[in-house]
Amino acid sequence: MSDVIRLLPDSVANQIAAGEVIQRPASVIKELVENAVDAGATEISVFIRDAGRTLIQVVDNGRGMSVSDARMAFERHATSKISQAADLFTLHTMGFRGEALPSICAIAQIELKTRTQDDNIGTRLVINGSKVECQEPCVCEKGTNIMVKNLFFNVPARRKFLKSDNVELANIMREFERLALVNNAVKMTLDRGTGKPLELRPGNFKQRIGDIWKNNLNLQLLPVDVDTSLVKISGFISRPEHARRRNALQYLIVNGRNMRHPYFHRAILSCFDGLIPSDAQPCYFIRFDVDPETIDVNIHPTKNEIKFENEAQIWPILTAAVRAALGKFAAVPSIDFTADVLPVEPVRDGMAPEAPRVDVPENYNPFERYSGATAKSPVGHRQPSKAWQPTVQSSNWESLYDSFMRQAGEKAADMEAQAAAERPELPLDEEVREENPLCVQFALKYIIAPSREGLLVIDQYRAHVKILYERIMSGSFGADNASQQVMFPESISIGPSRQAALRDVEPQLVRLGFRIEYTEGETWQISAVPSMLKGESPSQLIEAILDSVCDDSESYGREGSAADRLLSKVALLTARSAAIKRGVRLGTIEMEHIVSELFSLPAPGLTPDGNPTYRLLDESAVAKMF
Repeated sequence: MSDVIRLLPDSVANQIAAGEVIQRPASVIKELVENAVDAGATEISVFIRDAGRTLIQVVDNGRGMSVSDARMAFERHATSKISQAADLFTLHTMGFRGEALPSICAIAQIELKTRTQDDNIGTRLVINGSKVECQEPCVCEKGTNIMVKNLFFNVPARRKFLKSDNVELANIMREFERLALVNNAVKMTLDRGTGKPLELRPGNFKQRIGDIWKNNLNLQLLPVDVDTSLVKISGFISRPEHARRRNALQYLIVNGRNMRHPYFHRAILSCFDGLIPSDAQPCYFIRFDVDPETIDVNIHPTKNEIKFENEAQIWPILTAAVRAALGKFAAVPSIDFTADVLPVEPVRDGMAPEAPRVDVPENYNPFERYSGATAKSPVGHRQPSKAWQPTVQSSNWESLYDSFMRQAGEKAADMEAQAAAERPELPLDEEVREENPLCVQFALKYIIAPSREGLLVIDQYRAHVKILYERIMSGSFGADNASQQVMFPESISIGPSRQAALRDVEPQLVRLGFRIEYTEGETWQISAVPSMLKGESPSQLIEAILDSVCDDSESYGREGSAADRLLSKVALLTARSAAIKRGVRLGTIEMEHIVSELFSLPAPGLTPDGNPTYRLLDESAVAKMF
């Protein structure tokens, strides 16, 4: 029997490694910028064209490389960061695996120019798909200038599945923001080829946060600072009133390296319990300085997952530091000790104090100051608004109670009328009413309807999401597709990393009925919304759409062209926002119409994202209950 096990060529092994290390253009920028930081660069410039497909160029003023080092850097597992296994536990550099440059040159065309401080002449190196084509002396500046051209040119499947230019540009911007945040002492420039380059000056941590995200974000932050023998924690958290429902900025950094750590994320969120709404999250920028021997960064080639030896002990330190910051800067609810209160005598000999004596003037009317009879309200009391003033000024409690109950009843009726007006309008269908006369609502969440096979338990929210989604995709909006002008345009802040995604999704938003206009800086205004969005926040919906477009982990919802998949994603988010929510009471006609329209659709049992819309209880299932 002949031997079947062979040693793979280096070029093939590098392409395999590239599948883990280099996932998209943003991954190339991450690896090259981290190499520049490890080389001691104080200025780093990044140039990209066609969202990184055509060109990614990183120029730094670091130490540079000699002739032999320039060639050796592209060999697999060649690195200057470590020399033995023990060095893995004393890492002070970003890179150490020796996989990034070989992986990049295996799937792209590379041109490198580099020179050290001691050399008068630099080195030029050209590599095409792991094959060295040229190495020669050249004149260049001190440092390293590396150009990555035609990414994935020899891996067409990977190149085909790259997203649109705007989506890839948004991913590049997010990666550049993460790199710029942890390297605040380095001057960093990003030229996207679309206008004025983004330049970030060197400065302290808080200045870098303000330079990246602007909008006075640095004025919304509270400092966190604690130093122990186990860990030093520093950084900033946002005030509770500035918590975000969408696009919360949350960064954890350990020893100058970005990381994902759900355990510490939950620790920070626990400190905001009761201070922010349940559907909002705070922004935070927290840095950990620990002994390198107590962490392991060699978990994944991207080096974003990090294991802590003492994470259980760091948890209480982190929570105490965050809570101290919230309390120190009065970011938690406080008691007003300046209010007028009567003094309470201390307890003597275990006996409760007597009730304090209060002299009440004769003919005192407690409602007199609310009726406007007095010229001046007592000190310490706030005059209520004119919207709530009793029409009857009398000490007759029965008439006062009757007046109060009448006003309460009118207010309840107004609220019921307003709720009915905000409920999504569903067309009437008398035929459906006659076919399904027994639809009932259960727990304000489910519709119970009969069928030949048994009882249908329908989730009213998911069913309406399915209905609206299919309407949007088929273009059969009817009057719902009208674009409704808003009286007061709503402002929305869209950072550089999401402006590219907005340009990509703008045609779909216009098709739905949105009108978004640029004003200045990072501020945009929503001047029109689809009429189907009744009572919903258009800014939150647009932010959710932009986040979803940039998130590769979420499916588009259906097959087809890139434009169709993008429309599918936008349609699903719009349907979720406009659908009848759980907890809304439905009339019989509304329930019957939902049931009828749901079962007229293809695949009525599943929402576009794969969740069930209904369950069937057949006779055997009901019999088991008894």
